[in-house]
Amino acid sequence: MIVTRFAPSPTGFLHLGHAYAALMAFDSARKAGGRFLLRIEDIDKGRSKPEFEAAIKSDLAWLGLRWEEPIRRQSEHFVDYEGALKRLAGEALLYPCFCTRTEIADEIRRSATAPHGPEGPLYPGLCRNLAASERERRVREGAPYALRLDVAKAGARYGTLTFDETSQGPNGESGVQQARPELLGDIVLARKEMPTSYHLAVVLDDALQGVTLVTRGHDLFHATHIQRLLQALLGLPPPAYAHHQLILDDQGKKFSKRDKAATLRALSEAGRTPADIRAMLKL
Repeated sequence: MIVTRFAPSPTGFLHLGHAYAALMAFDSARKAGGRFLLRIEDIDKGRSKPEFEAAIKSDLAWLGLRWEEPIRRQSEHFVDYEGALKRLAGEALLYPCFCTRTEIADEIRRSATAPHGPEGPLYPGLCRNLAASERERRVREGAPYALRLDVAKAGARYGTLTFDETSQGPNGESGVQQARPELLGDIVLARKEMPTSYHLAVVLDDALQGVTLVTRGHDLFHATHIQRLLQALLGLPPPAYAHHQLILDDQGKKFSKRDKAATLRALSEAGRTPADIRAMLKL
C-alpha cells in the first residue's frame, strides 16, 4: 500500500507551493487506494506557533484534503531522535563541532580547496580530527557545540547505496539513483538548542509512520543522498521518492511564508475556490 505524507512546519501560513506539495501527496495516495498522513514538523520550538498549526489544518481541509489521526508532531517525539543519536554516537560516527558560523565562513574564504556541494560551500572539517582529550576538555568546560555526522566514516561502512526516484529530479534524474552523501558533507544532526535536525527527524518519522512514497520539491532532491545514508545506518527501510517541480512567483522565485498575497487564506478571502487553486497549479 502506498503511504504518503505532507509535513509542513507551523511557522507561517501555507502558500501555493505548499498547496502543490500537499495535493501531490494526497492525489498520489488517493489514486492508488493508499493512505495520506499529515505530520507537523515543529522541532524549531522558537518559531513554531499553535495558531499556524491550526491554520494548516484549516487550509488543508478547505482544499478538500483528509488525513489520518492522530497527527504526529515532532516536538512530542524528541526521545525517538535522542535514541537514534545515541546509537550513532555509540558507533563513533558523530563528533562535536565547536566552530561558530563565522569561523567556518572564514576558513572557507581562506582555503582555495574548501569543499563545495550542489548548494554551496560545505563544512571544511575543522573539528573532525580533534584529539579525544581536546574534545572532552571543551565539553567539560561548557563550550557550545553541534553534533556532526562523519560522512566519510559512515559511508565507508556500506557499498553503493541507492534510492528510487519515481519522478524526475532537478536535472532530469529518474529511476534508481546512486546515493552520494558526500555531496552534503558532515551535516549537523543536533545542536544544544535543537536536539535533532531535519535530516535525522524526517528519516526516523517516515520509517516509524510507514511512509512508502515521499513527494517533495526539487529543492530537497540532494537531501535524499544524506538521508539514504542515515536510513542505512539506523536500519530503516527506504521509501521511494518523487521530487516535483517548484511553484514559482512571477519573478521566478520560490514562494515563501512572507508572500502574504499567495497564502491560501488570502486567496480564499479573495474569492478563490479549491478548484481555482488546482487550476492555478495545473493539477
